[in-house]
Amino acid sequence: MVSPSDRPDADWPVGEGVARRVIAGYRPELVDRVTHVATGWDNAIFRAVDVAVRLPRREAAVQLLLHERRWLPALAPRLPSAVPAPLATGDAAPGFPHPWSIVPWFEGAALWHVPPADRRPLAEPLGRFLSALHAPAPADAPVNPVRGVPLAERALAVPPLFDLPESAPLRPLWEDGLAAPAWNGPPVWLHGDLHPGNIVARTDGNTTELAAVVDWGDLGAGDAACDLVVAWFAFDAEGRAAFRAELERLDAVDEAAWRRGRAWAAAITDSMLHSTAGDGDVARMSRRAASELAAEL
Repeated sequence: MVSPSDRPDADWPVGEGVARRVIAGYRPELVDRVTHVATGWDNAIFRAVDVAVRLPRREAAVQLLLHERRWLPALAPRLPSAVPAPLATGDAAPGFPHPWSIVPWFEGAALWHVPPADRRPLAEPLGRFLSALHAPAPADAPVNPVRGVPLAERALAVPPLFDLPESAPLRPLWEDGLAAPAWNGPPVWLHGDLHPGNIVARTDGNTTELAAVVDWGDLGAGDAACDLVVAWFAFDAEGRAAFRAELERLDAVDEAAWRRGRAWAAAITDSMLHSTAGDGDVARMSRRAASELAAEL
C-alpha cells in the first residue's frame, strides 16, 4: 500500500459503501463481505472474496482505468501470467458518478513484502512475461507522455534533478542511457509502471511464484526499455543477472535497451525520492533501487 504521506489527496470520497453498491449489481451475495484492502496513488481497492472492486479516487485516474478496461481483455490471453482483465465494468454507481471495474482477486502478496533474497525465483518468469508483453501495439494503443517515450522527451517532460544524496550518484547512469542508441522498432506494448508493488507473488513453502501483474493504468505503446526498471526495483544483483539472461535468451533485450532501461530506473528513482518520505513501501523501494543502481557504477 502507498503511504498516506506519499500519495496525492483524493478528488472525491471513496469508501466501502460505494464498493458494496457496485458489488450488489454483480454478485449481491457478496455485499456483506466487502473489505477495504488498499489505497494507491490513483485507486482504492476493495476485496469481496474472489473478486476486487477498483474505484478511481482522482480525476487523473479515470482515463487510466478506462485504458485498463479497453485493452486488458485483449492482452490477457497471450500473457503467461495472470492480469486483472475486468469481469464487470460500469460508468457510474449510486453516489459515485465515475467509472469502476470488478476484477479477479489474486492470492498472494505484493512483491515489495517479499524479502529481496527470496525474489530470485521470479526472475525468469518475469522475463518471459515481458517478452510476451512487448509485442507490437496497434496504431490506436494509448501513448503515455512520460513512460516509454524517448529518454530525451522524458528529460523535457520530467527532467531528473539528481540533487539528493541518494540520487546524485545516479546521474552518470541517466547520461549513459541518453547516449545509448534509441529504440528504432515499432512501438510495443508496455506495462509502464512495473515495480514490486504491482507484482503479486505467491509463496508455497520455500518456493516463490509469480501470481499476477496488476495495476495497468499506465499501459501504452513505446520503447520496451521503460519496463526494464523492474530489474533494479525488484532484484538484487543475482536476480537481475538471471532476469537479463532470460530476456537475452528470448532475444528480448540488447545492450542499448539495457542501458536505456537503467536510465529509466535512475530517473524514476530520482522522482520517487523527491515525492516520498518516511518508511512507506514506495519510499523503501526507491531507496533500495538507488542503492542497486549505485552499485553498478
